[in-house]
Amino acid sequence: MQAVFEIRPPAWGETLAILQSVSLADGPGHVRARVVDVSGDRVTLDFPALEGETSAEQLLAACVAGEWADRGDFESCRLVKVDWPQELPGPAFPATPGVSIGAIVKPALGLTPAEAAAVAGELAAGGAALVKDDELQRSSPERVRAVNAVIPEHVLYAANVTGADVEAIVEAGTRALMVNAFLAGLGSISRLREYGLPVFVHRVGSAFLRRGARVSVSARVLAELTRLLGADYVQVGSFSPRTFDTDDEVREQIVAARPATAVIGGGVGAENAVEQLERAGTRDGVMLLLGSAAYAHPQGAQAGVAAAVAAVSG
Repeated sequence: MQAVFEIRPPAWGETLAILQSVSLADGPGHVRARVVDVSGDRVTLDFPALEGETSAEQLLAACVAGEWADRGDFESCRLVKVDWPQELPGPAFPATPGVSIGAIVKPALGLTPAEAAAVAGELAAGGAALVKDDELQRSSPERVRAVNAVIPEHVLYAANVTGADVEAIVEAGTRALMVNAFLAGLGSISRLREYGLPVFVHRVGSAFLRRGARVSVSARVLAELTRLLGADYVQVGSFSPRTFDTDDEVREQIVAARPATAVIGGGVGAENAVEQLERAGTRDGVMLLLGSAAYAHPQGAQAGVAAAVAAVSG
């Protein structure tokens, strides 16, 4: 397994190689990470001990979020590319062709199961292919049963199982699972995959890895790892000032998410749905996720979703 870091000064790559593998300069050579290429600030390391590794926690500790981020003896270090082990599972439910519309149940907090079901019913009636709980709202079996009772069987309801009783929510009949994996731990993706349901991974928390001035991880690396660990829906930001991503970062995440569904969300609504797709440069295997914008429609959330569906279908 190889990883590419942008390091200043590049010579610190030798320290990084030792630090993230054997820890000691005279550690065993057959598992010691090695610098195999230096091109300007870009330093490529080979990690022989990680060949065939499938544990998210092991990959994170040794490569993505290891001790290197704690060090103070370099100017900056950014992980920009990883050639991941081939044994990682990837999505179980590849994206369907074309563009789909998803929608979030709002208000984020405070709705009773019956109230949440009423909102979900509106979103589904507007044409949403997926309805999900907000990342702020932990779902419950009662909420799942209430929502399932009012939305058609072909609409996926993704319950937020972050910190919840997953077994009880699955038994209640949820049609998909959503997790704040960067808060719960990326290993949660692989564990949720075992339930045989589509897994929607929210990216909340990933910004703390991406936005550091001295220490950071690229959008591409995190989107790839999210997908390879088993996410079927990978959030990629949006082409809106609501998210911090550059256009290029959103596009590289869309590519990294394939063959999973790339979910474009954050300030997305009927008024900019077409623009989002144009800037993405693709209309295949992507979902536009509507949040507050759907509720701003003068005729309500159902009409807000329907308007977005009509916009992308035209």
